[in-house]
Amino acid sequence: MNDLFNKQVFEIIKLIPKGRVTSYGAIAKAVGYPNHARHVGNALRNYDEDFPAHRVCNASGRITASCIRDFVGKLKTEGVEVKDGKIQNFKTIFWNPLEEI
Repeated sequence: MNDLFNKQVFEIIKLIPKGRVTSYGAIAKAVGYPNHARHVGNALRNYDEDFPAHRVCNASGRITASCIRDFVGKLKTEGVEVKDGKIQNFKTIFWNPLEEI
C-alpha cells in the first residue's frame, strides 16, 4: 500500500487500550480498506520496540506474527491470556475501532 495507509494503520494501533486486542481486518476496515487485512500485516513489518503491535491478531484471535513468544509475553503483562497461540476470551476483549474511536 502507500505511506498514508501505513500511517493510518499505526495511528489506529496506538489507540488500542492495554488489555484489549483487535484484528488486522478491523483495522483495515477502520482506515477505509475493508478487504486489505493482509496489507495491515505487511505494514507491521517494521515498528519500534515500544509499539503495541502485540495487540493485533487475526480474525479468529490467533497470533500469526513470527515473534509469537514476545507477543504472548507482552499480552500476559496486560492481563490477556493466550493458549497455544490463541487469545482466550477474544470476543470479550476485542476492540473494534469503528465503534470505540
